[in-house]
Amino acid sequence: RSLVRDWSSLHEVSWSWLWETVERLLQGMMGKPAQQEAALAAFVSSLDENSKMTIRNGVYSRFFAMAPSGQDFFKQSTTR
Repeated sequence: RSLVRDWSSLHEVSWSWLWETVERLLQGMMGKPAQQEAALAAFVSSLDENSKMTIRNGVYSRFFAMAPSGQDFFKQSTTR
C-alpha cells in the first residue's frame, strides 16, 4: 500500500480482491501437495543428469533475474 501515493477505495477493493483470490487458490490446494509430490518425484527420476542440470540452471537464472535479492540467502559470497 505504501507504493501508491493516493490510495483510494478502488485500490482497497482491488487489494482485497487480490488477497481473497490468493486465499481461495491456496485453500483449494490444501491436501494436494502430497499427490503432486509423487508425480514430481516420478518425473524427476525419469530425467538424466544432463536434463536435470539444464532445468536447474534455468530455474536459477529465472529466479535471480526476477528476484536478485534472493542471492542474499545463499551463504557463499558472489563478490569473490
